[in-house]
Amino acid sequence: MWRSRRYRWDLRWSPYAFVAPFFLFFAAFGLFPLLYTGWAALHQVELTDPDSMTWVGLRNFTRLWDDEFFWNALRNTVTIGLLSTVPQLAIALGVAHLLNYRLRGSAFFRVAVLTPYATSVAAATLVFVLLFGRDYGMINWALSAVGFGAVDWQNGTFASQLAVSTIVIWRWTGYNALIYLAAMQAVPGELYESAALDGASRWQQFLHVTVPSLRPTILFTCVVSTIGATQLFGEPLLFNGGAGATGGSDHQFQTLGLYLYEQGWVNLHLGRASAIAWAMFLILLLIAGAARLLRGRGDSR
Repeated sequence: MWRSRRYRWDLRWSPYAFVAPFFLFFAAFGLFPLLYTGWAALHQVELTDPDSMTWVGLRNFTRLWDDEFFWNALRNTVTIGLLSTVPQLAIALGVAHLLNYRLRGSAFFRVAVLTPYATSVAAATLVFVLLFGRDYGMINWALSAVGFGAVDWQNGTFASQLAVSTIVIWRWTGYNALIYLAAMQAVPGELYESAALDGASRWQQFLHVTVPSLRPTILFTCVVSTIGATQLFGEPLLFNGGAGATGGSDHQFQTLGLYLYEQGWVNLHLGRASAIAWAMFLILLLIAGAARLLRGRGDSR
């Protein structure tokens, strides 16, 4: 009877024991920081003395409404996000379409497109800093070779945002291309055969068969890339190392992640930084809600 009872206990409780480590780690490193940040956002608290909290309610949030630096960081985040996400996903879709055909050494090319993703963000950004150098950068050398003047990539507003976006595009295009490639290989071949019998060219097959079949995957990559753009931190921080978290001399490429870091770890205003973190979290919830609404409308059609 003891063995039978132990067997029943094992059958009933062992699944909970197997999943318990995940929930323990999530509670310690996910849920607790989220709740503590929300609590700190309602207080005036400095990083030098985190145990001393003064209740201020929603004042940290209302101050963001009149904070020009917050809105500037939000605009920069949106601009860099658009400049990086749209070309990135378009190029990734084209690369995946090419890799979907039978090529010699296809495994090599699939690994090669993933190499930038495996590269350290610090190493990649420092290389691009050299490429976008004002006086001796290769990009300005190429522009001068075709008759254009040198561009001050680190101090110009649009130029610096375009340069940071280029780093993001280089790092994440291959990752998204492999996601699209996996989705393309799941498209039934009969659809392409039917389209070919109807006289559709490869370009028409791509537009009318491949892209509609990838609609859920494209929506997924759009959401993930948007979330990544909202949290962008490493690339703009390292792009102009002398500026630190300010994002340039005129805050021209300071993102929300940089502004959060500046308030919390440079100015030591932990309460304000927590409010910025929760504002970013609410923005991400809005993005996820909009994506779910779009997906619901697409499924209803």
